Amino acid sequence: MKNLYVTLFSVFLLGGMVCASCADKKTDSSEEVIEIIHKVNGYWQTNHPEHGRSFWDNAAYHTGNMEAYFLTEKSEYLEYSKGWSEHNQWKGAKSDDKTSWKYSYGESDDYVLFGDYQICFQTYADLYNLEPDTQKIARAREVMEYQMSTPNHDYWWWADGLYMVMPVMTKMYNITKNPLYLEKLHEYLTYADSIMYDEEAGLYYRDGKYVYPKHKSVNGKKDFWARGDGWVLAGLAKVLKELPETDKYRKEYTDRFCTLAKSVAACQQQEGYWTRSMLDPEHAPGPETSGTAFFAYGLQWGINNGLLNSEQYQPVVEKAWKYLSTVALQPDGKIGYVQPIGEKAIPGQVVDANSTSNFGVGAFLLAACERVRCLNK
Repeated sequence: MKNLYVTLFSVFLLGGMVCASCADKKTDSSEEVIEIIHKVNGYWQTNHPEHGRSFWDNAAYHTGNMEAYFLTEKSEYLEYSKGWSEHNQWKGAKSDDKTSWKYSYGESDDYVLFGDYQICFQTYADLYNLEPDTQKIARAREVMEYQMSTPNHDYWWWADGLYMVMPVMTKMYNITKNPLYLEKLHEYLTYADSIMYDEEAGLYYRDGKYVYPKHKSVNGKKDFWARGDGWVLAGLAKVLKELPETDKYRKEYTDRFCTLAKSVAACQQQEGYWTRSMLDPEHAPGPETSGTAFFAYGLQWGINNGLLNSEQYQPVVEKAWKYLSTVALQPDGKIGYVQPIGEKAIPGQVVDANSTSNFGVGAFLLAACERVRCLNK
């Protein structure tokens, strides 16, 4: 019995050393993580000198790039996002005919109300806050304030959309002080919860097509897509970061963030990553970086800001970061094991060291930046 107590005490003490502070890890300094950020972002920007459209995948990268700029103040990062914004005329989808504006899935210029064409407004708002100029947010205001004038509330019908647009609402509120942004944030999220949130699992289905038991994993389980829940956890973190402390819905969002964090942490694999189908690793086995990076970011943000218990969650982040920095990160700065664009875990789909994508890099940058903040505490 004495030996048992000694062992348990040793485990507790060791856990406390890991959990108390990221800075206790001698093999991982903030300077080293910043070097990784520069390596990863430098590789991406060097290999992608031409700016793409303002659709979600490029825009998700820029949310990470702007975070890297805020952390490091490296001017090249700022100029890269400014150039992309100017290339896209500070717009998402470009139609001016409001009677044709849509928000089901679509990539043409009439899908102005589709969240995948609204995430760009996050970067435009960040750039506006650095150097105010009304042209930077004129289209964002036109689109979002038109949307909020409609009686519809079903704009966020897929999990990804919560990352794409929830932070737009808080950013635009902080610029305009229009309370409708916060009211509609809650209204739209309430609808999203009604069709995607599973109370029992504490996780989000990707959209209504994947709700159990209508849809099941290969082993008959509930099928929660890692990147989908990654979008939600990261989106809630970004909302809580900028939401006024006095907002009447803040506790509701905080509770949901903490519940989601607990459910996410429970299905991490021993190697540090999350499989694409979170509750059924056999459905699509092996590492996946985008979901893992969004989880690492959201959990670390929650710890850094006092919402999540460090002793419980820091070991989860440590394992995730070890995977991200030693497996996902390739020697040349490429971020591998990113599941390609899609909406579900696909059995048999090959995801390997050469599988990379803009949004995966953005997610990695978010996680790395939040880790630096932890290490600097």
